[in-house]
Amino acid sequence: MMCRRSAGFTLIELLVAMSIFAVVALMAYSGLDIVMKARKQGDAHSVKLAALQTAFAILERDIEQAVNRSIRDDFGDNQPPMVGDDKVIEFTRTGRRNPGGFSRSNLQRIAYGIEDEQLMRASWQVLDRAQDSEYASGPLLEGVEAIKFSYLDDQLEWQSEWPVRNLTQQNTAPPGLPKAIELIIESEQWGEIRRVFRVAGIKPAAQTAGGGS
Repeated sequence: MMCRRSAGFTLIELLVAMSIFAVVALMAYSGLDIVMKARKQGDAHSVKLAALQTAFAILERDIEQAVNRSIRDDFGDNQPPMVGDDKVIEFTRTGRRNPGGFSRSNLQRIAYGIEDEQLMRASWQVLDRAQDSEYASGPLLEGVEAIKFSYLDDQLEWQSEWPVRNLTQQNTAPPGLPKAIELIIESEQWGEIRRVFRVAGIKPAAQTAGGGS
């Protein structure tokens, strides 16, 4: 009489089943880990892209609101409405927000430059400054390796500085504003990015009471 095989798993079958389960679980974990890493990378990419878009939006707003208004610097010397080279730019803009309704000008002096691989934006509370005038500065974009500003003159030629020195020396009229500003950013994340911003040159007539500071 033949012996009937007992129901259930043998030790070998149990070990094989456990091995298969372990392999499947490892594959599932690896797949989930890949998905989570991809999601994190995607989230980080989205955050950096949003920061880049925000930086360009602020730049565009400031430059398009540039006005032909000279200032006095910390030492009382007159400075053109816009002054800059290929690394730094400073200019007067309109459109300064005044949610508190204070009696002040809607004009503001703005500057951009690079510091510690960050695109920095500075702003002054007054236009005609004294030596104790304070300014606020903060990073606009991180991971910036280099920047280059260029200025489009009336002859539609790009210049590396503004005002252009030789033209300023030949012309007795005060320097105005360029027609456009080009900014090239070299970023570790995005490579080389080139943007051109139109300068509207709005007249500084629209000021609140007490303008000039």
